[in-house]
Amino acid sequence: MSDACRFIHDLAGNFKRHKFPFEPQRIPESGIYLLFEAGETAHGTDRIVHVGTHSGERRLGPRLREHERPNKDRSILRKNIGRALLRESNDPFLEKWKLDLTSREAKRKYGRSVDSKRQRAVEEAVTDRIRRTFSFVAFPAEDKDARFELKSRIISTLSLCDGCRPSEQWLGRSSPKSKIRESGLWLTQGLRKEPLSEDEISYLRAMAPRTARGG
Repeated sequence: MSDACRFIHDLAGNFKRHKFPFEPQRIPESGIYLLFEAGETAHGTDRIVHVGTHSGERRLGPRLREHERPNKDRSILRKNIGRALLRESNDPFLEKWKLDLTSREAKRKYGRSVDSKRQRAVEEAVTDRIRRTFSFVAFPAEDKDARFELKSRIISTLSLCDGCRPSEQWLGRSSPKSKIRESGLWLTQGLRKEPLSEDEISYLRAMAPRTARGG
């Protein structure tokens, strides 16, 4: 999978790199995003550490903004980064951070047991980490089903590449999730399945020059 993985990393170089916070008008309304993390390299360039998309119509910008807003229950990326930060420091608050308080029932059952001040502090630490060390590129993909399929194939291709490994300092190595530690991706689903097909690679190769942005 090294050739296909290298292709994806080279493809990313055709698109404008964004940092958090970003300007929503400068990214596609619908599409797929590839996240990078400072200090992580592969194939002679910055290593992709996360792949994502959105479910709602024209919601790519709002989905990306959820990653830097202080609500880990709206972003599995935030939750996973927080888990790694807490495990790295052997912080017992990890058990509370794992709780999903989205539903009314969960809030009723667990809400009072969570130290809200401590939770805000961890949320702030996650936001700081994302703003300091993460960047991304985004490319358009309008059709929802095709978008999710392409995202899945990209994730599989990255996870199947033996030459695309995390650095010794990568925060994800402190994750309590073995799939994150072993894959080098902030993901636990879609790993090591069906990689990009030749047709999908050809589609991406043809699409990139038309949509690449400079500056």
